[in-house]
Amino acid sequence: MNRRLLAAAAVLLAFSGCTFLRDLFTRAFRKPTLQFRTVTLGDAALSGITLNTHWSLDNPNSIGLSLAEVDYALFVEGKQVVAGKPPAGLTIPARGSSELVFPANVKFADIAPLVQTFLTQDYARYRAEGHLGVQTPIGILKLPLSYEGQFEVPKLPEVQLGSPRIANLSLQGATLELPLTVTSRNSFELPIGGLSGSLAIAGANVGNLSTGEVGVLPGRGTRQLNLPITVNFASARAAAAALAQGSGTVSFNGQLQSGGALIPISFSQHLSFRR
Repeated sequence: MNRRLLAAAAVLLAFSGCTFLRDLFTRAFRKPTLQFRTVTLGDAALSGITLNTHWSLDNPNSIGLSLAEVDYALFVEGKQVVAGKPPAGLTIPARGSSELVFPANVKFADIAPLVQTFLTQDYARYRAEGHLGVQTPIGILKLPLSYEGQFEVPKLPEVQLGSPRIANLSLQGATLELPLTVTSRNSFELPIGGLSGSLAIAGANVGNLSTGEVGVLPGRGTRQLNLPITVNFASARAAAAALAQGSGTVSFNGQLQSGGALIPISFSQHLSFRR
């Protein structure tokens, strides 16, 4: 049946309850197809991520169709998360296709008891399921929607200390300039609110360190910081001895903030002190 005849049958069917016309149109109508295309990540942070699944709805018929209803659910590691839907009434052109995007807001605290444990995974499993209802002249046609896959889990950045520079030295204490390198281990951008905690030299607590707002780390990117720290020899004699010897173990114990999540982080390095 050619395009004109199919369109004419659809018009007549809309104004008639004729069984013959309905059967005629049903035989000429070709079922649309729904295919999964890809998954993309957005608004990534250590607290959560937006997971977008992309689908293609193809219409092989010579008349346009519209989206009448959507039933969509997304599960991450077996737990259902909040998912959005494309608007009803979306038009699929004749002999054309439309892209459908389903966004889902994944909060890691809803997936795992400890967010920092979840962030040690390389990937997380997800499952999409549901159906689409396409409005046609013969009624709503339901197309099943189903796909399983995995997505990259955001990871804590790698933090490394450089050799501290002694900027000022007196009998009472010293001021150090502490180089800090923050490197992303993700393929996507990740916002870092800041890094704060206590710093120790040779086991002696010398004070608190805070980077302030680090900003957005690009995928696999690096941010260089240089932080001042004051050492009081009266309260940190072991640190004074390490500075006199020219090297010692520098330790940090604190937390990293990203997207509202506070993740414990600690590291220790043996470093040389330079003038």
